[in-house]
Amino acid sequence: MIRPAPAIAAIPPTTPFIGPEQLMREHGLESLVRLGANESAFGPSPRAVEAMRAELERLSWYGDPESFALRTALARKHGCRIEQLVVGSGIDELMGLVVRAFVAPGGAALTTRGSYPTFNYHVSGYGGRLVTADYRADGRLDLDALIAVARAERPTVVYLANPDNPSGTFVERDELARFVDALPDDALVLLDEAYADFVDAGRLIAPEIDDRIVRTRTFSKAYGLAGARIGYAIASDAHVATLQKIRLHYGVNRNAQIGALASLEDEAFHAHVVREVEASREAYYALARELGLGYLESYTNFVCIDLGSASRATRVMNELLERGVWIRKPGAPPLDRYVRVSAGTAPMREAFAAALRAVLDEVPA
Repeated sequence: MIRPAPAIAAIPPTTPFIGPEQLMREHGLESLVRLGANESAFGPSPRAVEAMRAELERLSWYGDPESFALRTALARKHGCRIEQLVVGSGIDELMGLVVRAFVAPGGAALTTRGSYPTFNYHVSGYGGRLVTADYRADGRLDLDALIAVARAERPTVVYLANPDNPSGTFVERDELARFVDALPDDALVLLDEAYADFVDAGRLIAPEIDDRIVRTRTFSKAYGLAGARIGYAIASDAHVATLQKIRLHYGVNRNAQIGALASLEDEAFHAHVVREVEASREAYYALARELGLGYLESYTNFVCIDLGSASRATRVMNELLERGVWIRKPGAPPLDRYVRVSAGTAPMREAFAAALRAVLDEVPA
């Protein structure tokens, strides 16, 4: 019998995210209020859609393997050089490249238990050893605990999402700089900034290229191109050159490159989405207060609402799905007592609010 490599055979069968399409099939639903994947409910830029539509006749062509036009525009945006940028099919792919490049088989990689799980799958899939620290009791990242684990375990990559997923909380730039300085000198910080578009740029870590940090960004959230699968990393020349060695050069969708470039040029639409997301967060805060529920202040396009216990949060999530409203919940304590709901249009928020009120009438505290 032909068997996979031992490191792969040892990984238990898992599905990191069950998609809404599968949930609809399983529950016999013909429609769903999609508030579970942190997609943009406000769509992509019309200019991006038109640019992509105009190029559909050339879908038989491969995309530029160097993403030169897009990297040139991104270099202007971030005040860096194109040699300090690498484009991939979303942050998930770039995350895998960083793990492959910097975590040796059996080497340690550090994350917060319950944070964005795709990093964990890459570490396991490439033969690394995952080590973790817990969230603080208030649901925020515990930077001191991460520092302590890093000093004890000597990981070569430390993963941190800021703003964080799934909590939505944010670490201010001075605190984050302190964290990076406190890590062992040979630890590379993989800084996942998927939701950075929803934070004032002045509050993010300094934009200068730092050899200790690889920053990743996406077009999936504020730019509304999740289905196109495109993102990028900002890093030192040396780190980008390393990632270029193992990058799948024709792995980025040509139309995604076109749409991303047009999206960057439509600053008015981007600002509109950021405003709509802020309004959505405020609506969820108000709903939670109305229902006597706690919540975490969010710097993303989702909000975590406190149901008091993991069992109640799970039941509420499942009951909402039966009513055609799809949300998710974090899986590890202390965040597992929350449900997480993505920013939505006014009708989507109204549907969620009505369903949540009905469910809470049936699910005791």
